[in-house]
Amino acid sequence: MKAISVFPGKPNSVHLADSPKPSLDQVPNGRGVLVKVLRVGVDGTDKEINAAEYGAAPPGYDYLIIGHEGFGKVEAVGPNVSELRPGDYVVATVRRPGNSIYDLIGTNDMTTDSTYYERGINLRHGYLTEYYVDDAEFVVKVPQGLKHVGVLLEPTTVVEKGIYQAYEIQRRLKVWKPRKAAVMGAGTIGLLATLILRLRGLDVTTFARSQKPYLNANLIEELGARYISTKETSIADGAKQFGPFDLILEATGNSTVVFDAMQALTKNGVLVLTSVTGGDKKIEIPADRINLEFVLGNKVMVGSVNANREYFELGVRDMSQAELEYPGWLGKLLTDPVKGLDNYQELFKKLTSPNGAIKVFCQVADF
Repeated sequence: MKAISVFPGKPNSVHLADSPKPSLDQVPNGRGVLVKVLRVGVDGTDKEINAAEYGAAPPGYDYLIIGHEGFGKVEAVGPNVSELRPGDYVVATVRRPGNSIYDLIGTNDMTTDSTYYERGINLRHGYLTEYYVDDAEFVVKVPQGLKHVGVLLEPTTVVEKGIYQAYEIQRRLKVWKPRKAAVMGAGTIGLLATLILRLRGLDVTTFARSQKPYLNANLIEELGARYISTKETSIADGAKQFGPFDLILEATGNSTVVFDAMQALTKNGVLVLTSVTGGDKKIEIPADRINLEFVLGNKVMVGSVNANREYFELGVRDMSQAELEYPGWLGKLLTDPVKGLDNYQELFKKLTSPNGAIKVFCQVADF
């Protein structure tokens, strides 16, 4: 079975491996689901794993099959699987349970274990292959009407979790009805965040560097949100015009933007961070003023990583609603397909030199 893999710890080691085809009996208690992979999205995580910044192979292997944004079709199920059947379209979650109390209650995305398990990322094989098998607990059904955009479900869950966590935190206020939201970044996550916030009826301002004409800006405005290029208007000035904001979701990968976003929050506001930033960048900030405003304004900043099954199910719901309210919009995000696992070099070329790409994905097999 073909699989796009890396040798963890070895930079630029992406290659096509021959991996054993999985079988249902690898999952205990008759709960296995065998899935034929149809599409897999790639993102910065895959690029960073190939650069040997992180990632580890599963026990017994010297390679890691990458790809965590999978979409496929059920080929077979174990005798104790009743919620799925052959022919169903599905997406599998990424995190797998460890040993912490959070893992034991099904919130493995909140684990406190030092060692974590993520398919396609750390200690578990991913989805850039022909088939995978998993426990039905981690396999989420996707309606037929979403099959053409189902590969976007995993990145959608990043947004779903961040926004859900913001509302959960703000239950402390007894009454919290956000009206104005901002999104920092107009990549895939930023676009999806703009969509989900608009579906919730918020007035949304999305900030990014690129100036118009810009496809991503057009997509944002199609949702009834506004787009601001930070080359023309700073975040601070944008917040004066259209904020301050009750909820901000940051998705730029630039830590400097975090501190700008902190200053754009209104009282009782919440800032959700989804970017993973490396390095040791140092900047000068008005630390005393930021601290004072956070304390006196009851403001919150929270980090959010990955998602459990709950957020995948929320994503299915919101993507279905999006297809009704903004028909065809999600499909416009799928800008750069690459056909076949054999063309992994082209896939990574598009990923590392995007040239305006929104979502690069591998078309592993036909529908």
